[in-house]
Amino acid sequence: MAESIAVIKGDGIGVEIVDEALKVLRVVCERFDIACECSEYMMGGCAYDNYGDPLPKESLQGALQAKAVLFGAIGGAKWENLPKDKRPESGLLRLRKELGVFANLRPAMVFDELVEASALKPEVITGVDILIVRELISGIYFGEPRGKEKNRAYNTMAYSVQEIERIAHKAFALALSRSKKLCSVDKANVLEVSELWREVVERVAKEYPQVALSHQYVDNASMQLIRDPRQFDVVLTGNLFGDILSDEASQITGSIGLLPSASVGESHAIYEPIHGSAPDIAGQGVANPIAAILSMAMMLEISLNHAKAANAVRKAVSSVLKAGARTQDIARFGCKKLCSTQEMGDLIAQAVARSVLSEEV
Repeated sequence: MAESIAVIKGDGIGVEIVDEALKVLRVVCERFDIACECSEYMMGGCAYDNYGDPLPKESLQGALQAKAVLFGAIGGAKWENLPKDKRPESGLLRLRKELGVFANLRPAMVFDELVEASALKPEVITGVDILIVRELISGIYFGEPRGKEKNRAYNTMAYSVQEIERIAHKAFALALSRSKKLCSVDKANVLEVSELWREVVERVAKEYPQVALSHQYVDNASMQLIRDPRQFDVVLTGNLFGDILSDEASQITGSIGLLPSASVGESHAIYEPIHGSAPDIAGQGVANPIAAILSMAMMLEISLNHAKAANAVRKAVSSVLKAGARTQDIARFGCKKLCSTQEMGDLIAQAVARSVLSEEV
């Protein structure tokens, strides 16, 4: 039986990069005998333009019925002045909430081939492999009350014990499969919600005695990510702090165009690059599709249970970078072939096919 995949390309470069992820997926499915059925839906500014809603009912229903959602990016200046509930971002927030994808997994790994691409010294970043586990459907982005008045505006940061427990269990379980080290990031010295966060995380930690738990305040953590990123393995944090820290971590790697993510819940998952829609370069064929391709690899492993196929994709990306293929964002570092978005996708798809065939031989 074919696995159902809801494909949401979105706005801007989302269309281009998802096309390349699908190109690689088709090769993977053929080589590993995986049956996938992809159905395309609209979300974001394009959905508003066509349906007057950034998340049409058909798109939400398709996502709920699918095994996984493969998503590109949304947004752009064209829609910034719409009412808040009509903006592209509101569609994505609603999708996350409706699917219950409470755990956002954002790996930040430095490719050996791109050590020079980072603004940090090679001796600081070589070997960096961080997994940021961000709570995704609670916290200040969803808290009530919220509002904007003439002379003031307000948002509410709130977490329940249950919301903290479920993301903490997810992070500790992931730490068990890695280096058994977890750093929880909060602001417990000034925020009551962070006091509760820390109390609950420490209680959950007792169920995972093999994992070494540490705590950092978010301001210190943001500094430590730059000063000594290799001290981190799994980083557990809330919605707002995770949003900021994961984007900061992306710059350690040299380009935000390299980093994938998975947003998982009890029965649904969304896979997307962490970058935005970049409308300024949309349609020019210069966007880096690697983050979208690696997001698809995460989908293969987590939702479709094909770890071997996922590893083949990751090895293909590494081999293409090692050969000197570069998109515009990383072209200054070891570039032997400047690639368009489509050319990079072609090279990675071909590398997947070659690696699988060589294994078969």
